[in-house]
Amino acid sequence: MNRNWELLQTARTIAIVGLSGKRYRPSYGVAEYLKREGYRVIPVNPEETEVLGEKCYPDLDSVPGEIDVVDIFRRPEFVPEIVEAAIRKGAKVVWMQEGVIHEEAARRAREAGLTVVMDRCILKDHRRLAHAS
Repeated sequence: MNRNWELLQTARTIAIVGLSGKRYRPSYGVAEYLKREGYRVIPVNPEETEVLGEKCYPDLDSVPGEIDVVDIFRRPEFVPEIVEAAIRKGAKVVWMQEGVIHEEAARRAREAGLTVVMDRCILKDHRRLAHAS
């Protein structure tokens, strides 16, 4: 079975870092899709207070409870600090969206025991894998 599909099947809570409240932004469409698919979506963006009816947190450290997947919609230079926060939170997966690549942060996450998916769209992967299974 595809490793990414296993991750998506076992995950329940996905924190989306950089989630925008603007409907035309890719992060919004991804969050809307994941919510519709039954995931608990936690918006993380200091510029927003609420997205898709969910309370928005300024950073990962402010999010109460457990996080399975940290989905990153930020430029690569912001990835290392997000990965460190994901490690502190005990997340299982760091998922960097298409175009988000940071090899050093990925290495750090793997060393801390997290699974890393890089330069992949979680929506596209979910859709493709769900129809393939």
